[in-house]
Amino acid sequence: MDRLGSMAVFVKAVDLGSFAAAASALGLSGPMVGKHIRFLEERLGVRLLNRTTRRQSLTDFGRAYYERCRVVLAEADAADALAADQLGEPRGRLRVTMPEHFGRRCVVPVLLQLARRYPALELDLSLGDRLVDLVEEGFDLAIRTGGLADRAGLIARRVARQRMVVCAAPAYLAAHGAPTDLDDLARHEGIIYRRSARIPQWLFPRDGRPAVEMLPRHRIQLDDLETIADLAVAGMGLAWLPSWLIREQLASGALVTVLPDQPEYLYDVHTLWVQTPHLPLKVRAAVDALTTALPGYMGPRCDLGGDPGGES
Repeated sequence: MDRLGSMAVFVKAVDLGSFAAAASALGLSGPMVGKHIRFLEERLGVRLLNRTTRRQSLTDFGRAYYERCRVVLAEADAADALAADQLGEPRGRLRVTMPEHFGRRCVVPVLLQLARRYPALELDLSLGDRLVDLVEEGFDLAIRTGGLADRAGLIARRVARQRMVVCAAPAYLAAHGAPTDLDDLARHEGIIYRRSARIPQWLFPRDGRPAVEMLPRHRIQLDDLETIADLAVAGMGLAWLPSWLIREQLASGALVTVLPDQPEYLYDVHTLWVQTPHLPLKVRAAVDALTTALPGYMGPRCDLGGDPGGES
């Protein structure tokens, strides 16, 4: 067996806490993960892991060996990245995690264009709203919308801004009237987005001051943006949604913008990657492609809006 490959399997098994999780992440069978670990143990002549039917734990030597393996693998990745740069073309597997709806509508088309341009580039894409640990789960890049809470050891670059729009079906407005200002929103029925038991406030910018926060009264809460858009089209109430999501409904007249003179709140879209001395070419190419193309997929007004923020 290849020693470096077995080291990578060993590190993944330790990071994820089980052979089964490592096998799933690496696309291997559970027995094959075990073979890699045994190969290392036999080569070294010492046990790396203590395993029972319920748990696994590192031996004292295994803990020290694990730390050295991480360093060796990081250096190997950096060396491969240097080689890729010399070849002048992104190549290898690019693992990206992103929000489900935003990813499908806006991010995936950009990355598919990148893959068509570079045949040696492989895409491994995960669409879901769960926040992942890039290091532990082996992702090269994460796409996040809204605020950033977990920045330790990560580099973030703003690549776009999504505009939030209050909208409703013409039938709802005909039956209930159109709100005339922000205070008037409170008397209307809203369809509310809820995520992990938290209900985000609707936000409205004000020049030089914190955004106004409010929620209309509501009977319906959902954790799926597309379903909220469907219910808004059905006349169930007002909705506060990203403009890219309801572009077709606005164009067809199924939904109309409420309070069109009110400035729209901008949610930042960031790419995040693990801080490293040498950024792999495949990651840099993806970030550059998203910075260039995302605003077009999000609509003509969903651009960076000035200073793009850069890396931070």
